[in-house]
Amino acid sequence: MSQPDLSFLVQREQSAPAAADAPAPSDPAPLPPLPELPADLEAQLLAASRPLDDPLALLIEELRNYQAELEVQNQVLNYSQAVAESASERFEALFSSVPLPLLVLDDAHDMVIQANAMALGAFQPPGSDRLLASFMPFVREADSERVVQAFEHARQHGRSEVHEVIFHLGDASTMQGDLHIACIEVPQQEGPPIAQFMCAIVDQGPLLAERAALQERNAQLLASEKRLEAVINASMDAIISVDKDLRITVFNPTAAALFACSASDALGSQLERFLPEIATSLPLSKVATQAVLGEMQGRTAAGNTVQVEVSVAFESLADGVNTTVFARDLTSRKRTEAQRSALEAQLREAHKMQALGTMAGGIAHDFNNIVGAILGNVELAKADSAQNPQLLESLLEIEKAGRRARDLVRQILTFSRNEPPARRAVHPLQVIQETEKLLRMGLPPAIALHIDVPPHLPPMLADPAQVEQALFNLTNNAVHALAGRTGEIRIEARRVWPEPHLQQRLDLRQESYIALSVRDNGPGMDASTRERVFEPFFTTKPVGQGTGLGLAVVHGLMRTHEGAVEVETQPGQGCCFTLYFPLLPASAAAIFTAPRLPRVRTPQAPQLPVGLHTAPQAQHHIMYVDDDQSLVFLVQRLLRRRGYQVTSFDDPRAAVEALRQTPHAFDLVVTDYNMPGYCGLELVKAAQQIRPDLPVALASGYVTSDISEQALAAGALALIHKPNDVSELCAIVDQLLHPQSDWAQR
Repeated sequence: MSQPDLSFLVQREQSAPAAADAPAPSDPAPLPPLPELPADLEAQLLAASRPLDDPLALLIEELRNYQAELEVQNQVLNYSQAVAESASERFEALFSSVPLPLLVLDDAHDMVIQANAMALGAFQPPGSDRLLASFMPFVREADSERVVQAFEHARQHGRSEVHEVIFHLGDASTMQGDLHIACIEVPQQEGPPIAQFMCAIVDQGPLLAERAALQERNAQLLASEKRLEAVINASMDAIISVDKDLRITVFNPTAAALFACSASDALGSQLERFLPEIATSLPLSKVATQAVLGEMQGRTAAGNTVQVEVSVAFESLADGVNTTVFARDLTSRKRTEAQRSALEAQLREAHKMQALGTMAGGIAHDFNNIVGAILGNVELAKADSAQNPQLLESLLEIEKAGRRARDLVRQILTFSRNEPPARRAVHPLQVIQETEKLLRMGLPPAIALHIDVPPHLPPMLADPAQVEQALFNLTNNAVHALAGRTGEIRIEARRVWPEPHLQQRLDLRQESYIALSVRDNGPGMDASTRERVFEPFFTTKPVGQGTGLGLAVVHGLMRTHEGAVEVETQPGQGCCFTLYFPLLPASAAAIFTAPRLPRVRTPQAPQLPVGLHTAPQAQHHIMYVDDDQSLVFLVQRLLRRRGYQVTSFDDPRAAVEALRQTPHAFDLVVTDYNMPGYCGLELVKAAQQIRPDLPVALASGYVTSDISEQALAAGALALIHKPNDVSELCAIVDQLLHPQSDWAQR
């Protein structure tokens, strides 16, 4: 700063003493400029003027003091100006470089006084250089009221905030952000200061998106936890989680039911409380993440044991290993496996019995023809040897053996065929009393027979003849079991509801049954004998004392009655056979029978030898068809002795052809049912097509209700069961050939 020119004061001070001695020049010469005053001028002047009391000197001193103060103030002002300029530059740099839209608004919070590049880039349309003049049009109308209130709050309190405001940007998009407002008072040269607003806009879009994503993840996590909880609670396996100290932290409802302990009681207790054997397996967590431990015994809260199958899963956490135990109750599986084994054994037994029955039926069918040929030829031989008593006696023994063979064949067929019996309402007391009469006739004296049948039992649905046969077979079996020793046999009848396991094992329905029991106190049977007791031809009797078909026939009879037979026995404790017969339905009032062809009744007159029968007056021509040559020869001889003309065929196709060529040459056709590659029903149908009025009879040793229905539908008039007596066969032929016979009496 330049020093003030004070030379005039110095000049005045030097010329003042000489003014009185010399006259003043008219034109004084100009004084040279004062030299540069030293920096300590003020101090020198103050020192020189101390002794002076001249007012002028005092004035000079004051002026010099004032000049010094001015210089100091000038230096301060220069420094303040430099600081202000530097602060202004820093503010401008900060205002421009802050990564937020910044705006300075006027007192009316609408006109934009200043805006940084971020604000211009956000609110100006792309490629436009138009100035940003107004702020409020960029605020969504729904948020305008909140923004105005925020400005008023900033005016009163210096600052305010308003959150989640929607701004319309220059590129026609929107931005959701928070508006921060600061009120600044700007002084004026004249008048009071005016208010300006510094506005900063913080874009909350990324934050809100992240928050929404976080909320969605939290919702998904919560849903996942709920699903996991639902899966754990709905699991059919017991799920138990334990911490590093083997304390239970999760105990699902299945575990509560399995171990008979509530979850609240189980939580916090040791795992060994319910699974004592699992502790030895937990060290596997160091080498595996999961392991199947297999079967082990668990323990309920009451101390009972339960068989379970256990697997574990290990999860390593920061504070230790978390173990999850899965325990599956094996009680139902064990029970199911036992039931399945029993059912498989029952199925194998049924298949075995079916196979044996089929085999026995086939053998019996062929054996029928042999027995029939033997009995028929014996009958003819008896007629020829009437004058030879020794020969007749031998023939009678042969006939007796043949009839025993025929009865054996019938038992085999009863066992093997599935023909429904002729069932009707049968009272248990009545059928047992009828059987008792037959049994007591041949019962050994050392064996007592006891009958225990309540009189009020309801009727059962059964074939009385077959019930008697079953009771007779069982009682006869008990008599042989006692083997001449003193003992007793009890026949009892009860109305029972079989237990569920018995229903399943014997394939019984869930309903009441009449149970007929035959019990003895004999030696009983071991397990191996019991397993084979219903097999045909299996017997423990000595050779010649049993056929092994008695119990097999009983088994077959109960199967056709839709019932079952059960045997209970222990070595040394006797045997008890129980027959389960279904009750008669309440709505049933008639006899239940399967449809059958009517059988021809044999005459009630005394039977005479074949040779003594009177021959028919008119000779009839009979066609006999059978694949067995011995039977063909026998029937041919037999009927010819009766005076009939017989044409026999062992080939059914040849018989059909002969019938087609001469349909009126025959008066009766008798055909076998089962022939190789041909069914007798086909011959019956062919005969009806060729000559509808020709009587036809069907013969078979294996007859079912289906065969009867089919024969009736095909047009057969009679069904002949083989083997039969010679007199029975002749009677059937006579009745079929004589229309005057009363057919309704068949």
